[in-house]
Amino acid sequence: MTADWMWVALVLAASYVLGSLPSAYLYAAMRGVDIRKVGSGNPGATNVVRVFGVLPGILVLLLDAAKGFAAVQWLPHLTPVADADWLRVGCGLAAIAGHTYTVFLRFKGGKGVATACGVFLGLAPQSALLALVPFVLVVAVTRYISAGSLAAALLFPPIIWFMGEGGQNAIVFIMAVATGMMIILRHRANIHRILKGTENKFGQRVGTGGDQGT
Repeated sequence: MTADWMWVALVLAASYVLGSLPSAYLYAAMRGVDIRKVGSGNPGATNVVRVFGVLPGILVLLLDAAKGFAAVQWLPHLTPVADADWLRVGCGLAAIAGHTYTVFLRFKGGKGVATACGVFLGLAPQSALLALVPFVLVVAVTRYISAGSLAAALLFPPIIWFMGEGGQNAIVFIMAVATGMMIILRHRANIHRILKGTENKFGQRVGTGGDQGT
């Protein structure tokens, strides 16, 4: 393996480790709570909102998004092929994989929405910002954060195609499709609860005593 490819491998590994940093778990642990044992049990920003409130949830969301953004905007510059779309996409996928399958929590992490948002803010910023519109509208109407995430995941590939931010060989568009499918699959339980009417709504708080309702 040449020195250049060694740097590429190291950067991809670093992106995975960066994505693996469990922001929600660490925030809750500082408050004496295991986020995996309260609310939905999911170590993500939405569950932090349920358990601790909106502002802590926003903090965790920003930290999770920052992981994805840094992976595609900064880490590739440690290699000789910093501007290659395939490397930036690889770093983004590694960061999302790290968040959803974090090595620090026995490979059981969050659902990847915030980290994916950060990744695409780096790769396709106009499309990522435009995808916030259906997210906000759906959450405003339904009060389900999960429904907003699903709407954004479904609509993001058409948005990125329309905006022309697919990159060389449409690699960013292909990543958007793959990421959207992953987010939808990670929300299977949420879809089931929405259909049953048992999904927690935005602003609905749960206690820290082990409520596993959503």
